[in-house]
Amino acid sequence: MLDKNLSDFLPDKNSSYYRELSHKKIEQIILEEEVIEELKKVLDPEIPVNLYDLGLIYTIQIDKLNNISIEMTLTNPNCPVAGTMPKSVGKAVEKLPNLSSIKVSLVWYPKWSKSLMSEDAKLALDIF
Repeated sequence: MLDKNLSDFLPDKNSSYYRELSHKKIEQIILEEEVIEELKKVLDPEIPVNLYDLGLIYTIQIDKLNNISIEMTLTNPNCPVAGTMPKSVGKAVEKLPNLSSIKVSLVWYPKWSKSLMSEDAKLALDIF
């Protein structure tokens, strides 16, 4: 029996976004709360809730040079906007001052579930 990965069944989609910015001097370290504030401005195109409250953002890492790395997922691997979501997240975070670089990677493990949603998102979608 051959081992198969989820990626074997997915159409070709851009699964990451990277942009390096030219900030020579870091005046202030970016805080995770600032990143989250920008992420909450990115709405799921099919559901009127932001990606952060939907539980689609798995990790946010910020180093001392303000390089930010984000791992995110989608509610469904066959989402028609899968190729554009990492770029949308990256563009939102790029607005932060003192940012050196942003990398957004689409991951599929752990699998997304409704349990990852915030209480606000569950209330907005009438999920209990």
